[in-house]
Amino acid sequence: MEMELKPLDSTDRSTTPKDERSLLKSDSTTSSSSASSASYTAINSENLLELEKKCAAYVRKDVYGPMGRGVLPLQEKILLGLSMVTLVPIRLVSGILVLIVYFLICRLCTLFSGRGGENEGEEDLVHMTGWRRETVVQAGRFCARSMLFVFGFYWIRVEDRSFQNETMQQSDEVERPGAIVSNHVSYVDILYHMSSSFPSFVAKASVAKLPLVGLISKCLGCIYVQRESKASDSKGVSGAVTERVQEAHQNKNCPMMLLFPEGTTTNGEYLLPFKSGAFLAKAPVIPVILRYPYKRFSPAWDSMAGMRHLFLLLCQFVNHMEVIKLPVYYPSEEEKEDPRLYANNIRKLMATEGKLVLSEIGLSEKRVYHAALNGNSNSPPRHLQKKED
Repeated sequence: MEMELKPLDSTDRSTTPKDERSLLKSDSTTSSSSASSASYTAINSENLLELEKKCAAYVRKDVYGPMGRGVLPLQEKILLGLSMVTLVPIRLVSGILVLIVYFLICRLCTLFSGRGGENEGEEDLVHMTGWRRETVVQAGRFCARSMLFVFGFYWIRVEDRSFQNETMQQSDEVERPGAIVSNHVSYVDILYHMSSSFPSFVAKASVAKLPLVGLISKCLGCIYVQRESKASDSKGVSGAVTERVQEAHQNKNCPMMLLFPEGTTTNGEYLLPFKSGAFLAKAPVIPVILRYPYKRFSPAWDSMAGMRHLFLLLCQFVNHMEVIKLPVYYPSEEEKEDPRLYANNIRKLMATEGKLVLSEIGLSEKRVYHAALNGNSNSPPRHLQKKED
């Protein structure tokens, strides 16, 4: 699973932010060089409010507030205390047991197969066949749904709208979708997609070496990304994703790719610009929209540290999820020749069907907003890098 939130003190100083600078600019700016440094002065409440308007896609609106450090009412404190001594221990133990059970199943299925060795690539495991592959998939779907239950997602409302495009599907029924395109709200997204269709997805290279999770990610057929690599390496990743999508499109035994073309998570109310690299394969895709209705705590992982978010998620007695499955989208010839057009049309469709607001900001603005919340606005955000499509 990819973690979008990186340390804010990255050593990359080669790129000077442009648009992001104005987000932290004080009210009294001039054209002199002193105004440039003044734009990174400490954020007061007025400037933070202005920043939140520009970075609305990342602003938390639940009881816990930005960073999960808001002042809680007495009732919420009582509920939080009760769940800490009752729900959290039970859910932690249950979650670990589910993880261990599925790891043992994956280990059993890869044992003596010649595919699960230390130096074997993920392609070897994703191409498992027969009872091994069937066991990994079915057990994986069951365990993923069990993990969602542990997290408090007892009921998941699924609205399947795929039947609404029967004419198009019948005329192109021989074409199998190569990828699932989803909005990205939380790490919980991956658990749902695993329980629903068990696709492959892109993950950090370090995930492959994690205890338990490493082998599971290989059985999923993850494509690993070295986030610190240079542009030349990222082209190889893009090519690997395109290759896998095309293979899934042509081979029914190959799992589809799960793509989050926004590149980062939001608060679930907005849809960020799509990266066109996810649509280079020219294959049909299945658009899926995820929503997390809430009253107290939002499962959206937008502006909160991972461990704090996981802890508060486990403290909720009930969590809610809604899913909208759209019909398979078959690209036109024009869209096949223009991945950016293909990406934009899918994005507009998902925004309309899911009643999401289109936002034009990206990961760079998210990092600026996080820097402001953390009080790290006294110096320019050197970690920002030019967004690559």
